[in-house]
Amino acid sequence: MIETIGVLGGGSWGTALALVASRAGRKVRLWARDHDTVSAIDETHENPRYLPGIRLDHIPATGNIGAALRADAVLLAVPAQSVRAVATIAAPYIAEGHPLVICAKGLERGTAKRMSEVVAEVAPGAAVAVLSGPSFATDVAAGLPTAVTIAADNEPLALSLCHALGGGTFRPYAETDLIGVEIGGAVKNVLAIAAGVVDGRGLGASALAALTARGFAELRRLGEALGAKPETLMGLSGLGDLVLTCSSTQSRNFAYGRMLGEGLPLDAPHPLVEGIATATVTRDLARRHRISMPIVDAVVGILSGKATVDATIENLMSRPLKRESA
Repeated sequence: MIETIGVLGGGSWGTALALVASRAGRKVRLWARDHDTVSAIDETHENPRYLPGIRLDHIPATGNIGAALRADAVLLAVPAQSVRAVATIAAPYIAEGHPLVICAKGLERGTAKRMSEVVAEVAPGAAVAVLSGPSFATDVAAGLPTAVTIAADNEPLALSLCHALGGGTFRPYAETDLIGVEIGGAVKNVLAIAAGVVDGRGLGASALAALTARGFAELRRLGEALGAKPETLMGLSGLGDLVLTCSSTQSRNFAYGRMLGEGLPLDAPHPLVEGIATATVTRDLARRHRISMPIVDAVVGILSGKATVDATIENLMSRPLKRESA
């Protein structure tokens, strides 16, 4: 039975998931690196920097990671490129078989590892699971209806975590295909940047729909080459998450792409965009497996400054004609 949950990460996603666990009747403790975030949560029962106006009653915060890890299960809700560092700090406190749920979406820069592979490397005793799917932190925190996927190699663990977090407006589904869930969550961030570029350039709804569909074809090709199940990629953590992030400025990746499409420079101020780091890793993985991913290639070209938005669009539209399923 999972009765207590620790959440590592005091940003919007970690805070929203702490609310999910609390609403499901679990005792929750939220760890944040930032002292001001800890103080604000404990003194005002809000996280004014990330989720202003959302009450966090019965959710204490701490800057002591060991205190947060004294729980039946832990949710790791830090940015993807910080997963290795935080999991390494947490590892000494994680007992053999202790459930650790990764809630970040990305591929590690430099190693091309999925987040579950990173955690298995630095915290080998943890029972790793992954939470992913179409979900904005603000929607989840506001209690709006949301469905996600929780994946683990051990199906009973995935089901146990679903029961621990599910209830009310938050509905998790269990899965055992870690590869499919993680690849879907990572690659959709890159494709959302491309979708934002299309929107920001004012290319129209038809172009955006085509980009999303062809982007999914690329995601599916790579996922299947890495061992993902097609039905997982068609589910919440694949197609579902892609549709969400390719259609809303609530997505940081989409919003950043839109900024680029409007002509703002690459170094313009922007919030954390996971797809920037994941883009090159995804391209390199595709090349390694001889998978064609022209949209991902295009995003890498734009982000590297080697190609303009207009030239990239022209190149994509002038590619040789072929069968859609090819």
